[in-house]
Amino acid sequence: MTADFSLIRSSFAAVQPHGTQVTAYFYDHLFAHHPDVRPLFAAHLDEQRDRLWAALGALVANLENTDTLIGMLENLGRRHAGYGVLPEHYPAVGASLIATLRHYAGDAWTPAVEESWAAVYGLISNTMLDAGAAASK
Repeated sequence: MTADFSLIRSSFAAVQPHGTQVTAYFYDHLFAHHPDVRPLFAAHLDEQRDRLWAALGALVANLENTDTLIGMLENLGRRHAGYGVLPEHYPAVGASLIATLRHYAGDAWTPAVEESWAAVYGLISNTMLDAGAAASK
């Protein structure tokens, strides 16, 4: 599976006008399908939604800036490990992210877009997991 960065950028551009609705939908989806992760989050998610939205924007903006992207993801991985995020949580987050992007991208969402986002999420999760595991040692 490979990521086409132009598809990532164009599909994210289709999602962007929806702003914080995107992250609200994401957390609703995540908690509805994986209620076991809810205790990892604060009761009020306003700041968390904003951080997720900023992180998604930074991810898309830095797709081809490998050093910045990897550094950002490693930092996130270390922090998430400290919050108690476990390797088995990452597929749940990925599924909710894909469902959310699909929901808001509308006609911009295609099988190729989904494949690209899945490939990017694989990089995200593997990098974060590796950094979290290294920090836990």
